[in-house]
Amino acid sequence: MAGSTKQITILMGDGIGPEVVKQAIRVLKRIGEKYNHTFVFTDRLIGAAAIDATGDPLPDDTLEACKSADAVLLGAIGDPRFDNNPNATVRPEQGLLKLRKELGLYANIRPVKIFDHLRHLSVLKEHVLEGVDMVIYRELTGGIYFGEKEKTATSASDLCIYHDYEIERIAKLAFEEAMRRKKTLCLIDKANVLESSRLWRTVVRAMCADYPEVEVSYLFIDNAAMQMIINPAQFDVIVTSNMFGDIISDEASVLGGSLGMLPSSSVGSEVRLYEPVHGSYPQAAGKDIANPLATILSVEMMLRDFGMTEEADDLMNAVAQCVENQQLTQDLEKVNPLSCSQVGMQVADIILKRKMTNYGVII
Repeated sequence: MAGSTKQITILMGDGIGPEVVKQAIRVLKRIGEKYNHTFVFTDRLIGAAAIDATGDPLPDDTLEACKSADAVLLGAIGDPRFDNNPNATVRPEQGLLKLRKELGLYANIRPVKIFDHLRHLSVLKEHVLEGVDMVIYRELTGGIYFGEKEKTATSASDLCIYHDYEIERIAKLAFEEAMRRKKTLCLIDKANVLESSRLWRTVVRAMCADYPEVEVSYLFIDNAAMQMIINPAQFDVIVTSNMFGDIISDEASVLGGSLGMLPSSSVGSEVRLYEPVHGSYPQAAGKDIANPLATILSVEMMLRDFGMTEEADDLMNAVAQCVENQQLTQDLEKVNPLSCSQVGMQVADIILKRKMTNYGVII
């Protein structure tokens, strides 16, 4: 893959978004220098920053830049000015929802792997985290978030609708991932109550015949939420709907000690979007204290999708070395924390210092 050129649209967004994205760009540039790749970055507005500048949470030029890119890197979206105003008709999150729809980003992929040196920071006992290594496939463009909405003075409703093809396409990705891993797949739903969940079960069960090696299990969302706490290691590949995926992946995100460690990618027919799982954390904006590792690890997913496996391994090893050396921000290191920019520099410097041999990467 030496000598590749990739066009990447940068959406820094709101709150800590610009700070963490800048460190991810720093790391990408270092990968480019080391492996002779060219990453061309195009900055565009989204969310509250875009509303402030244009009145639109997803301006047309932002959407066009995303459609023409090889990948999109997003920081975070959200602003308390809008969260605390129930009468606001334009909201930052509308920009992200529209972007997902316009790019056809139907699957959000969230890997959850616990770094050994961070187990002691988890809200769970360390032995419960032994062997936790899962990936969650969340459907992203259907369900209750996008269904018809109605509101009167005394009532409100949100329609949750799914079509079989929407379930099939994300389930196919999840089954294929299961085949690459431990060949186990768990569907999380609420099929004892919801017709939409019963359709999910019908479709997934029909697909089992195409993947006879995959052992499929089924959990209701309430039980799954409990199981994620008492026995998270049982999960390998999870597939679920938009709302349930939002809930269960956020719950899983805190297992490793900090929301600032979890990356994600969103998959469509062409362009993919990469973003940290965390939100905009406005209280920390501008203080250079946010954890950039989730965004940097999102770049690792990007590199892997580009087919740059060696580069992705190099980046992952650099992050692991930072964790092992406790070169971390204050959410993970209370005694001698580094700033957001210092952590980004550490990862980039480790990548530069790692030497390549015919047998892989060495220090």
